[in-house]
Amino acid sequence: MSGWLVGAYPWIKSAHILAVIAWMAGLLYLPRLFVYHAVAPIGSDQSETFKVMERRLLRGIMNPAMIAALLFGGLLAGTPGVVNWRMGWIWAKLGLVFALLVYHHSLARWRQAFAGDRNRHSSRFFRIINELPTIALIAIVILVVVKPF
Repeated sequence: MSGWLVGAYPWIKSAHILAVIAWMAGLLYLPRLFVYHAVAPIGSDQSETFKVMERRLLRGIMNPAMIAALLFGGLLAGTPGVVNWRMGWIWAKLGLVFALLVYHHSLARWRQAFAGDRNRHSSRFFRIINELPTIALIAIVILVVVKPF
């Protein structure tokens, strides 16, 4: 199997990058929708529109992109010669990926709260947490490209 992985490496890497871009777009956009949804009156047309947008974004783009990013990332990690598991950068990257998974799960829970008209967070809260995936993205890119440790 590893011979196949080595031969398919550029395709797997391309698919991983595309999936990560789609996932990150959702991780950045969904909390931005929450910012505006948090100030929309419950039961209003605007609130109901946000519910549809949020559900479609999470289920139609973010969840499939996350699964694809993890699948292709796992294949990359399993490709011989790609990762030196004795280096620290890969473990830091995986820790940040885990943090993004927790963030994704939190977004899904907050979306459910909005869907049930039970949101307890302010638009300011969502503005602040909207910055977290950007910080993780910057750190992950530096870790993967520079491999500082």
